[in-house]
Amino acid sequence: MCSGMDEVIPLGAEDRAILALESPTIAGHTCKVVRLGDGGLDVERLRARVAERIALAPALERRLGGGASEPGWVPHERFDVADHIVPAPVAGPVDRAGLLELVARLFEQRLDRALPLWRMDVVALADGGSALVWRIHHALADGTASARYARTLLWDQGPEASMTPAQLVTAHAADEVRRRAHLAGFLRREYARGARRSPFDGTIGGRREVAFAAVPLPALHDAVKSLCGATLNDGVLAIVTGALGRWVRLRHGHPGTIRVKVPVSLHQEGDDAANHDSFFFLAVPLSEADPVVRLRMIHAATTARKQAHDARYREQLLRELSGVPPLKHFVTRLERSPRTFALNVSNVPGPRSPVSVLEAPVVHLHSIAEIAEHHALRVSATSLADVLCFGLCADADLLDRLHLMAEGIEAEAQALASAVRRA
Repeated sequence: MCSGMDEVIPLGAEDRAILALESPTIAGHTCKVVRLGDGGLDVERLRARVAERIALAPALERRLGGGASEPGWVPHERFDVADHIVPAPVAGPVDRAGLLELVARLFEQRLDRALPLWRMDVVALADGGSALVWRIHHALADGTASARYARTLLWDQGPEASMTPAQLVTAHAADEVRRRAHLAGFLRREYARGARRSPFDGTIGGRREVAFAAVPLPALHDAVKSLCGATLNDGVLAIVTGALGRWVRLRHGHPGTIRVKVPVSLHQEGDDAANHDSFFFLAVPLSEADPVVRLRMIHAATTARKQAHDARYREQLLRELSGVPPLKHFVTRLERSPRTFALNVSNVPGPRSPVSVLEAPVVHLHSIAEIAEHHALRVSATSLADVLCFGLCADADLLDRLHLMAEGIEAEAQALASAVRRA
């Protein structure tokens, strides 16, 4: 994204599509909430840290420009970290409820398109720690790229000595070898519309509610592997499904089954694409109360999807349809339908070891992703050493008591760990 700071770098098709999705009620950014332990975080010191390292993330010094006919990323001649790293708009330290309220209100706001599309709000916490609420537009980076930016700009360990801007932006080489025979099966599986509306289907407004959960990562990983040889991603889907089932039973009675959109990162080492991901859809059993049975069902379904390479076939399909705009538009509209999937669940790996920012330890790292039209709930998971952190975002007028889902995630993770001890 930054082969030369004087160049206009054209927007990719995916980034244009993300920008076009933004509306008066839907923002186009993602958010990292970095919760720090005792010691607080000084805004001026953080600005100095980021200014020192920003050359290793030159995409963050660019803004939208280039004109309506040829939009692209252009250098921001008056770039100043003080425009992007600011004290949060609150009177004093906030407790947990106050932090959730602050994140929701900030998430509702739009990033200034006259500036590079990111901002960090720093807030003091009542427990003596602090939090950094980092919004970055999805047209600039997805979850994987955002994690890389955090490693480059924030963590005390800093970027590796051998890391250079050229290495950060080397062109990716996507695998073009596909078998068209798989495309027909992929369409049959993934673009079948469900007969029922999901409990998260509604007209999206501008108000948001967020919630956080955290579970021990080694315990979940070991439990799902021991119980049925499942992966951590399977475990994430299983506990989220269990939490949703609890919430739906409370609010709507019998929960049934919904289809979940499961993003799959197609990034490769050295990939410079801001957004380069695909996904598959999966029917998950909200009505299955037994956590082990639910896990086994999800593991069997995800294994079948992976063996068929469905996420990559979707990517190739859309690429091949790019020359036939009416067909590509039809497929894109269909895959966004609430009858095609009800919920988006993502899981992005974070730091494998403990990290700190200006000597303050990072205790939790939550990701918040924006919802979409007729999809009033979004769930994101991010790992941090031995903790798996969840961020939930919902339309505040369509879903209430989001904290119950967060509590359900923690309870379902504990249930899987307990099942291993009983086995």
